[in-house]
Amino acid sequence: MPSDEPSTKPRRRLPAAERRERILAAAQEVFAQRGYHGSSLDDIAKASGTSKALIYEHFESKRELHETLIDEHAGELARRFAANAATGATGEERLRGGVDAFFGWVQERREAWRALFRDAADPELRPHIDRLQGQAARAILALVPDGAEGAGNEQELEMYAQLLSGACQQLANWWNDHPDVPRAELVDRVVAFCWDGLGRRHP
Repeated sequence: MPSDEPSTKPRRRLPAAERRERILAAAQEVFAQRGYHGSSLDDIAKASGTSKALIYEHFESKRELHETLIDEHAGELARRFAANAATGATGEERLRGGVDAFFGWVQERREAWRALFRDAADPELRPHIDRLQGQAARAILALVPDGAEGAGNEQELEMYAQLLSGACQQLANWWNDHPDVPRAELVDRVVAFCWDGLGRRHP
């Protein structure tokens, strides 16, 4: 006969790595719904089923938590770019593959994109996001050795990197409101925009 007494069996304590991943997943969801400044560590603690004290065991602040999410997703994008670079295709094909890798990530991680980049203009977050976006844009341009790296002009390369970074980011934001547009069409527009510029630069 079952007892009416509450169970005295101790709750299983999650391993630290699992708690950390749970906190990150909850933070991403909360940031996506409320934005960076509209979210609090109390909100994230509630969503993750933990406490603010446990969050502080892993992250010093809400900002560090947000930056950790950005860094992890940027690392995933870098791995996708590297895998594409290993295809050995022509310059334009490799550029296309890099742009497609970016939009493929956005398509698969729409919540992550909203969570991490909806506040990209925020002065508190902008320096970190700018640095990572610049890295991503240069990674794509580096896939085009006959158009980008061969120029030997670091400043000009940086300008193209910023143009490409801004174009991809804004188009991804636009795509969030127009999900019916095929990913391939976005890739075509970005490649035409960028490749035409590189072609004019190297007639």
